[in-house]
Amino acid sequence: MATVAYDIIKRPIITEKSASLFEMKQYTFEVAKDANKIEIAKAVEEIFGVKVAKVNTINMDGKQKRTGRYPAGRRPSYKKAIVTLTEDSKTIEFFEGMV
Repeated sequence: MATVAYDIIKRPIITEKSASLFEMKQYTFEVAKDANKIEIAKAVEEIFGVKVAKVNTINMDGKQKRTGRYPAGRRPSYKKAIVTLTEDSKTIEFFEGMV
């Protein structure tokens, strides 16, 4: 089954820590749980038109949250990818105004 790039890359993750990585051409995304590094790299290259040097992935556990006294719940778990672009690659314009 052929997957679409937008099925692999779900959304960008924009935090203080991820914003500090923009200078080193590193961008953070929430990705599909079953996506591997090669699929993530191809999806980012297809969507943003850049060259990917490497991809680091992290499986993030959902935090436990309380919704009152007894029924403790969890936020959903997800997979996070930190994508590093090559030196000669252009930056991703989507993140330009964030810093």
